[in-house]
Amino acid sequence: MSDHHESGFAGRVALVTGAGQGIGEAVVRALYRLGATVAATDVSVAAVTALATELDPAGAGQRPATEHPAGSGAVHAYALDVTDPAAVDRTVTRIGRELGPVDILVNVAGILRTGPVAELTDEDWAATFAVNVQGVFFTSRAVVPGMAARGSGSVVTVASNAAGIPRTGMSAYAASKAAAVMFTKCLGLEYARSGVRCNIVAPGSTDTPMQWGLWNDPEAPGRVLNGDLDSYRTGIPLGRIADPRDIADAVVFLASDRARHITMQDLYVDGGATLR
Repeated sequence: MSDHHESGFAGRVALVTGAGQGIGEAVVRALYRLGATVAATDVSVAAVTALATELDPAGAGQRPATEHPAGSGAVHAYALDVTDPAAVDRTVTRIGRELGPVDILVNVAGILRTGPVAELTDEDWAATFAVNVQGVFFTSRAVVPGMAARGSGSVVTVASNAAGIPRTGMSAYAASKAAAVMFTKCLGLEYARSGVRCNIVAPGSTDTPMQWGLWNDPEAPGRVLNGDLDSYRTGIPLGRIADPRDIADAVVFLASDRARHITMQDLYVDGGATLR
């Protein structure tokens, strides 16, 4: 999908959460390259401002979408804490006013708190669900009714292959991602007749800061690739850790018109790690 017009993204407005780094940043770059006007949101406004300035230096993420040449992409930075429903509503309203109605929502914002169940704190559990589940709910609730009123739209939630297979030390994260998956499927069912498609991309181990935070010794990457009997974990059959662009490509496909008859699906992009 190298041509702006063939991609179907030219002139469309996309809202991406968790856009400051990793998979979210890669999604912004992919959508921008294909001609979308992207609202890059993150709790770190500095990160998304730097990204917007890099990709859209003439406008520095501030130029109105109507002033961009036809078919070119644009990136606009917005601070957003997805755990704050009032802030989500305000930001979605602002994006609609400044860029236009949101056509594509990509829920990427997420956090990871690890540890055995008995050692997880109340705050670990609550914080994980606040971002990974409530954040998906708040943004979807703010965006999807408008999509339905216009008769079209696409939501892609980035979950995790941990939502579909037990992982030691990752109970809060896995449970939260499983909840986000089922929420997105129910959302897709409720709004299917309104022309809104809702799908999930489930990455496995991906070369991002979240993944690096799990590597406490030099042997850790090898255990991810080759498997670890002590943690009941298979390796990655394709023999590589994903690049964030691998995940972004799957997101872009599901958000595009080429996936117009796909909804409520969960696409695993994990190199075969869950043997599904």
